[in-house]
Amino acid sequence: MTRGGDALAADTLVGRPRSPVEDPAGLAPDAEDLAAADGEELYYRHDVRSEEDLLTVRHAVRAATVQAGFGIVDQTRVVTAASELARNAYVHGGGGTLELRLLSPGGRRGLRLTVRDEGPGIPDVETALQDGYTTGSGLGHGLGGARRLVHDFQIRTAPGQGTTVVATRWNDR
Repeated sequence: MTRGGDALAADTLVGRPRSPVEDPAGLAPDAEDLAAADGEELYYRHDVRSEEDLLTVRHAVRAATVQAGFGIVDQTRVVTAASELARNAYVHGGGGTLELRLLSPGGRRGLRLTVRDEGPGIPDVETALQDGYTTGSGLGHGLGGARRLVHDFQIRTAPGQGTTVVATRWNDR
């Protein structure tokens, strides 16, 4: 969700493994496809258009981690990842939306964050995920740091079409 130009022609999906995978045919699932899975419940949706919205999002995500039974360390991981992703949507994408889903497939519990913006897209996802890369005044740990804090991480972006990040953390307790 960093500010970018038009260097990337096709949508890009990034997931595990950690290197970007181009998907010019559009075969990779988008956020809507991922959100339709069994064992998911929409817990929270909020527009991120101001600094106050960032605080509201953090509180809502913290409440969801408690409801999902996460311990304090994993609560902090999820809240930090959500905060970084929402801030990127706000700062670099001109605002966006955060959706939070409670997951419970087969009795396993987790949380899925989906953060969308309609900003300029990310021209080079692999570079944007590297620590130290920044297009602003930050330290450049946000996007890559958020990826390290969750179990599953995907980015879908294209120049001029915005960015969607889907991040999932499972409760391993």
